[in-house]
Amino acid sequence: MLGSTLAILGVLIAIFAGFAVKDVLLAKRKGTRYTFRNCLVSYGMMLPAVALAFIFVLLPIIYSLGYAFTDFYLLKPNNIKFNGFENFENIIESIRMKGDMYNAIRNTSVFVVGVVPLQIGMALGLALFVNRSKKAVGIFKVCYFAPVVISLTITSYLWLQILSPSEFGLLNSVLKLFGAEPKDFLRDPDTAMLWIVVISAWQGCGYQMLIFLSGLTNIRKELYEAAALDGATAWKQFLHITCPGLRSTFLFIVITVFVGACRVMIQPMLMTGYQSHTVTLSYYMYVQGYSYRWVGYSSAVALLMTIVIGSITLLQRRLLREKD
Repeated sequence: MLGSTLAILGVLIAIFAGFAVKDVLLAKRKGTRYTFRNCLVSYGMMLPAVALAFIFVLLPIIYSLGYAFTDFYLLKPNNIKFNGFENFENIIESIRMKGDMYNAIRNTSVFVVGVVPLQIGMALGLALFVNRSKKAVGIFKVCYFAPVVISLTITSYLWLQILSPSEFGLLNSVLKLFGAEPKDFLRDPDTAMLWIVVISAWQGCGYQMLIFLSGLTNIRKELYEAAALDGATAWKQFLHITCPGLRSTFLFIVITVFVGACRVMIQPMLMTGYQSHTVTLSYYMYVQGYSYRWVGYSSAVALLMTIVIGSITLLQRRLLREKD
């Protein structure tokens, strides 16, 4: 592993040296003064960020790509053997047999389809609500953003108390007042994923609210005033001024929310544990890699996730991009 790490580092240094040589050649071609000291200072300032990215981003990605085609077992790190596409064949077989991989794909798809429109819709509605020059609007902004700064672990624990199956759980206590029997919401396959979707959308919409709010402030108020003078209703102003003005912001939010939704793991892990009706792809990958120690198989799952998420993200950018 040390040898391969040094090899990757050597390639990275060669790439940086190539950029430095290119800068020198461009400077000579344009007749501008180029000093080695300025080059050294510039790349020296980049060194801390590049080093962190190399250690914590680039190396794990490269090693994961390699492990995906091996039978790497974490308790036997010295007995790694290349097994070709065997891990991918096992993944396809698990999907065909409707095993845990099939459940993970199904649950992740349900979560993405549910949380992306719900969270974006809530964020846009909150942004429109607080984008007014009214008193106490700042208080509402803080209240709506507060769940974002709370740890997902704490949020999940609080909702566990709210959805507790005992009659002393907050929601069951309310239902008891109407004569309903206590329910175990998170153990019920029909409602568990729905609750996780709602909780996740509530927890994250405050962050997207601020991004939408920054986009709304960049839309000129004169456009709304001119539209109002022409008799445009509030809905038409939203449709023909607000939506086009938020196009680039909307694209950014859709992509970030989609990628975050595909990687959901904390909520089902803490709220339900490893259950067939709530296991997600990231959770499944984590269990295979760290609980069962099958790093090679887990890396294959991660590679497939990256390919699928990247492809859908590129498709989103193409469909939602602004036309010239």
